[in-house]
Parts: sequence; structure tokens; C-alpha cells
Amino acid sequence: MNNGLQPDKAFGAADERAIERKRMVDTQIAARGVTDGRVLDALNRVPRHAFVPDYLSREAYTDRPLPIGHDQTISQPYIVALMTEAARIQPQDKILEIGTGSGYQAAVLSLLARAVFSIEIIAQLAEGAAARLKKMGYDNVTVKCGDGYKGWPEEAPFDAIVVTAAPPSLPKELIRQLKPGGRLVVPVGTLFQDLVLLTKETDGTTHQECLIPVRFVPMVRESD
Repeated sequence: MNNGLQPDKAFGAADERAIERKRMVDTQIAARGVTDGRVLDALNRVPRHAFVPDYLSREAYTDRPLPIGHDQTISQPYIVALMTEAARIQPQDKILEIGTGSGYQAAVLSLLARAVFSIEIIAQLAEGAAARLKKMGYDNVTVKCGDGYKGWPEEAPFDAIVVTAAPPSLPKELIRQLKPGGRLVVPVGTLFQDLVLLTKETDGTTHQECLIPVRFVPMVRESD
């Protein structure tokens, strides 16, 4: 598989923030129960400081969400790791991400999967993330501006879907676009939210598991 080496075009393992990044992974992620070695390696490789506004660069490796403009945030590193681990991504998987934001979660996913298709409803964020990911060498990520509730039917079905904003209930169209055996990781709720792992069985039935309480920005539609 060719993913895993691409980000070194822009940021090698010895870049100036590598020590901070390793501390983040060791103390904020592995210490809190994320054990998948491929996920931990991806978090160690992706330079989170390149995905936040310049004025927040010093805070890039703190364990909290950070604003990225347009009332959106980049998720805290632990939540990115937890969602990625829950998706159980394999090297040949095709992934759909809803809510590109600055592109950080897509970059992490790209190191684990064959291809990542990411939808962002805010045009400025979609354009910025697409340019950033291309410049940094994440060549297996495709970004488009659109309504995440509709998914990406032209590329469906997907092995896993990761949603980085909270719908009030499980989006049925996204469930339809999962392969049999596929996983959907999504925060669900309004004022109170749960991170839900939905698994689609080979016969089309689904199984849901609530992982932890979370707080995400709302997932909006084109008509909102």
C-alpha cells in the first residue's frame, strides 16, 4: 500500500514538532486506552499544527478542539484517535468522511486506507482542505463541497464512514451507503450527544453501540 509515506514529502518524522506529537500520542491517546498501533502511528505522523490557524499553532498538540473558522473546529486528538480506531480501517478500505474541516481527520484516515472521500458543506473549508492535503502529499484523499447527509452515492458503497459533526439522529442515507460488514462512526444528538458505532451485518441488519458521551458541532444540511 502506498499510504503512510506520503506526508513525509512535507513533514518528516524528525520535523520540529515531532517531540510534541509523540508526547501527545503517548499521554493523551495511548494512555487513555487507544491501542491500535496503526492508529497511533498515523497520529504520530500527521502534523496537527499544519491543520490549525497560525495563531493557534502553539496549542496544536493540546488535548482539546480548536477553532478553524466558520464556527467549526478541529476535533481533539483523543477523539480523532478513538473514532479512527472504532472504524477498524484496513489497508484496502474505501472510506467516506463527512465534515472535512481543515483536513486533519482525512489525513489520518488516508494513512490507513486505500482511498478517502471527504465531504465538507462550507465551500471555503472544502477548498482550503483540498489544497492543504494536496500540497502535503495526501494523494489518496478526494474532497468535495456538498451536503453530508446525502453521502457520496457515486463512490458508494464504503467500508467505513466517519462523521465529524453531530446529526440529531442516524442519517439513513449514510447507512445505505455502507458495505455489508461496514462501520459507521458518528456523534448523534443535539444538546447531549453520544458517539455511536453502527455495524452493518452481511444480511443488512445493523447493530449500534454507544461509545462515550461527546460534544460536536451540529451537522447541517444545504437547506439549513
